[in-house]
Amino acid sequence: MSASRVLHVTRRLDKHSDRTQQPSVRWLGRSIGKDVDVGGAERNARKKKQQSQAQAAVAAARGTNRDRNKIIIGVVVVLVLAVAVIGGVVWSKSSSSQPTAAAATTAVQAPAKREDGTVLVGKDSAKTTVDVYEDFLCPVCGKFEKIYGDQIKKEVEGGTIKVRYHVLPMLVRASNPEGYSRDSANAALCAADAGKFNAYHASLFNSQPKEGGAGYTKQQLIKLGNDVGITGDTFAQCVNNGTYEQAAQAELDKANQTSFFKGTPTVTVGDKVVDVSNSNWLSDIVRNAN
Repeated sequence: MSASRVLHVTRRLDKHSDRTQQPSVRWLGRSIGKDVDVGGAERNARKKKQQSQAQAAVAAARGTNRDRNKIIIGVVVVLVLAVAVIGGVVWSKSSSSQPTAAAATTAVQAPAKREDGTVLVGKDSAKTTVDVYEDFLCPVCGKFEKIYGDQIKKEVEGGTIKVRYHVLPMLVRASNPEGYSRDSANAALCAADAGKFNAYHASLFNSQPKEGGAGYTKQQLIKLGNDVGITGDTFAQCVNNGTYEQAAQAELDKANQTSFFKGTPTVTVGDKVVDVSNSNWLSDIVRNAN
């Protein structure tokens, strides 16, 4: 068969269906000496393409599953950490340590009498009265008591001086929740009515909470009163009702109206401010009193 004959047949067969074309093409390939199965090659190509697409899809699915697992694990870790942090915050706010009663030897052994929003401690025979303005949350006041508490105790018990304590609610907003400064000032005045101011005063500074912290609740302040020997329901009612909150606030207002009060702690003799940075301030007062 001539080449023109072959081409003629091919064109004629192309007019038929695909099924007719495939045998013709195979025959054509053999007739010109080439072993080419075009239809089979197309099927193989499609099959390989489908296999490649399937493999790619499986790989993508595996990658997606791995990514999804990573995301899920990441979310779980974040949630666990969040729960731990929140739990820690809740625990820290709800489990502040209970204030402990100071040793009996720490508290001043002298009469203490409440006068409105102040408490006068010492013997009536003492010639000099020292006024101390303080806040139970004030950290500098805590240091003042630790440094000079024993010296003050010695001079008060010896009858050399009397001390009028102005327990002020100055740092009401410096606790979380707010109010410990006010609650502790009120509780100390309540303790004075119960005859336990000196022990209560020493205990509050002995277990002073940090400024900015939770402070102690009214229930804890009541328990501290019980620990220093206060009995009966009167003290608890006084603390819970905030009986002396207004009296303590009035003392703060009066202090703010003076020319000398700049904050806590402030120590005065009369209207004269005492420089407590001078380590001999108390001995100087005693010497001048004699």
